[in-house]
Amino acid sequence: MTAENSATPRSAIAVDAGPSLTGPTASGSSAGPTASPAAGRGTLLAALGVVAFSLTFPSTAWGLESFGPWSLVAVRSTLAALIAGAFLLAMRVPLPERRHWAGLAVAAGGVVVGFPLLTTLALQTSTTSHAAVVVGLLPLTTATFAAIRTGRRPSRTFWIAAVSGAAVVIGFTLQQSGGALSTGDLYLFGALLVCAAGYTEGGRLARVMPGWHVIGWALILCLPLMAIGSAVALSFEPVHLTVHGVVGLVWVAAGSTFFGLYVWYRGMAAIGIPKASQLQLAQPLLTLVWSVSLLGEPLTPAAPIAAVAVLVCIAVTQRAKS
Repeated sequence: MTAENSATPRSAIAVDAGPSLTGPTASGSSAGPTASPAAGRGTLLAALGVVAFSLTFPSTAWGLESFGPWSLVAVRSTLAALIAGAFLLAMRVPLPERRHWAGLAVAAGGVVVGFPLLTTLALQTSTTSHAAVVVGLLPLTTATFAAIRTGRRPSRTFWIAAVSGAAVVIGFTLQQSGGALSTGDLYLFGALLVCAAGYTEGGRLARVMPGWHVIGWALILCLPLMAIGSAVALSFEPVHLTVHGVVGLVWVAAGSTFFGLYVWYRGMAAIGIPKASQLQLAQPLLTLVWSVSLLGEPLTPAAPIAAVAVLVCIAVTQRAKS
């Protein structure tokens, strides 16, 4: 994250800040002859992040077999912060500039604390397949936050496709809940808002510092709170270790929280927040696959139809000017 700091060694910038230097400029134009290869790499990185995120809900469901919701979130963030801290220490990364700490706090509050906690609470009453399709609203939410925060205005075609995908998700949610929102849905909608804010701020910072610095320092910022939270939660919530529980915890900590956000922020820096966010329209479909194959959850006919409908919108948003 500290590649924003002018004191960061040139070697660190050469390795990690490349996408932000060759990706779209703040005005949305290409940055020269290397923009196309950089955009392709950025899309690949963001897509890899989506694959990592698609396993989050099934892994969380596994983790809940061994841990309570508060324990799982706190221990997950603590482990991810220790991984990030080891990398930052090994690479001798200096502290970010003071002007970047507010943005890091927003990113940390959204993707390290808020989203994991609210979705974990939601999964106590919602199936992973249902939660996955509801979170299909995240691309539109993120694009809206990004437009407000950065001042960039995607094209009308982009917004039509994004809103269409969101409408499918809302329709699916109401159909599954009998026309009313459940407590789990309220948790999920809250998670959408805080995550979109975290993605937007983290994506903005990733244009001026390496993506892994962004998530690394965001995690370190939360470490004291999460370490205390782990100790308190583990003392109140029972722990019953199982293979599924341990695997789920390890993945949400190392896979989703650290690796997933690392490649995701690098991808956003290269191709822009709005366009990268729309790749997450594929996440519900992927999570549905994992929910059926890993958890054995039943699949209602509406779930794959809704997932495929929002997936179709990706082609439009990726071709539209953003």
